Amino acid sequence: MSSLWIETTKDEIQLNSLNGDEKTEICVIGAGLFGLTTAYYLSKYGKKVIVMDKDKIGEKVSGNTTGKITSQHELFYNYLINDYGEEFARKYLEANEKAIINIQKIIKEEQIDCDFEIKSAYVFAQKEDEVLDIEKEVKAVNKIGKKAEFVSEIKDFPLKIKGAIKFENQAQYHPRKYMLGLCKSILTKNKIYENTTAIEVERSGNNYIIHTDKGDIETEKIVIATHYPILNMPGFYFTKMYQSTSYVIAIETNQKLPDGMFISEKEPIYSFRTAKYNGKDILLICGLDHKTGEAIATNEKYKELEELAKKYYPDCKILFKWNTRDCISLDKIPYIGEFSSFMKGVYVGTGFKKWGMTFSNVSANIIVDEILEKENEYKELFNSKRIKPIKNRWKVKNMVVNTANNLVFDKFRIEPYRIEQIANDNGAIIEKDGDIIGVYKDAIGKVYAVKPMCAHLGCLLTWNNTDKTWDCPCHGSRFDYMGKNIYEPAINDLKTIKYN
Repeated sequence: MSSLWIETTKDEIQLNSLNGDEKTEICVIGAGLFGLTTAYYLSKYGKKVIVMDKDKIGEKVSGNTTGKITSQHELFYNYLINDYGEEFARKYLEANEKAIINIQKIIKEEQIDCDFEIKSAYVFAQKEDEVLDIEKEVKAVNKIGKKAEFVSEIKDFPLKIKGAIKFENQAQYHPRKYMLGLCKSILTKNKIYENTTAIEVERSGNNYIIHTDKGDIETEKIVIATHYPILNMPGFYFTKMYQSTSYVIAIETNQKLPDGMFISEKEPIYSFRTAKYNGKDILLICGLDHKTGEAIATNEKYKELEELAKKYYPDCKILFKWNTRDCISLDKIPYIGEFSSFMKGVYVGTGFKKWGMTFSNVSANIIVDEILEKENEYKELFNSKRIKPIKNRWKVKNMVVNTANNLVFDKFRIEPYRIEQIANDNGAIIEKDGDIIGVYKDAIGKVYAVKPMCAHLGCLLTWNNTDKTWDCPCHGSRFDYMGKNIYEPAINDLKTIKYN
């Protein structure tokens, strides 16, 4: 299932893979929004940069977002004030507001046609007892310097609301068209390689060697822009984040659509925005997130979104449906900056918690300033090496327990299927001769078998029958039914098994 963004730009760029060894000043691993924005700014400063991606440009997480460019990150500022103080909350808001301006500036300067539109953003409450939280958020946002408005109704919005907080001068766009515009600018001075997988990083004197499946890249500095960092140590980010999956459908309707971007306050979370398709406005409906890799009926998520769409737009036609995943830090603040004190000159940006449109720009500016040895007033907010008491201790406990329950040594607590129980076009874990095997049967009954232990840290995988993938409940890696790795933090493929 391709997203609207990927489907409407799938033939617009074809780049080569790395072919042999190269040397550069800075290598950016990952060609999504964060990686390309970083390379764009570095190119403008005259730096020699190579960008590499294991897949095609912007076709993973960045190509499957909703494309909302906003500083309104659900109800978040009252939380920030209470837990971190007014100055922290003000700077967090200011950094994301500047990102909106920066993106608009890039679009104008590079003349990128990406359906950029200024919109108002709303978080809405549907129940009376949720209104107090909206009112607190309005007060908090106004206190730290941005005008926020409480509204009791939203024109043409189909859901009945009890109240909402409104941010003006936010924006939306076509994220992959924007990324391709960044590529065009980068390629005038520097190089971008597709289908090139970083396998290992090692120190070589004052430089680093990135070993890939297509050759080695020697570089002075590295930016890890792979959504979830592909290096486990010494950063240990896999102990500080989890991944969340959410679902999107795009619908066409003859009914009038609301003008703005919208997200509900309480679970189940639903998000709405319009988009351009074939010269007409369509509506994106998103939400129903859950921890990536949970053993749930993911196809029911699309069904629920479609039922919601039909309820309010009975004539609607489903045009696209897709899902995406987001890295969420345990303290809800992204990690941006140096990857580790033990790897000087290696940088990371991750944990954007569903708001990567702005945070990709915030991160790029912080890291570019680090590389250029310039001060950045926001870097300490998102300090990637921070060591603080974790406020969300229950999340830590749940993640540790979940990881332990899925490690290799704990495999035989499951109750595996027999292969005869697996229907065609379905997958499950079976036991054979004392071993557990991940089996997928295609539509005609052909068997594809893998060892269902994640290539990252060995957690037991779960079968996702909607996408026909093996998903890791520990850290969110994903593999196709033939075992090919498609999402980090894992790099390697699964071991395949010849099944008779």
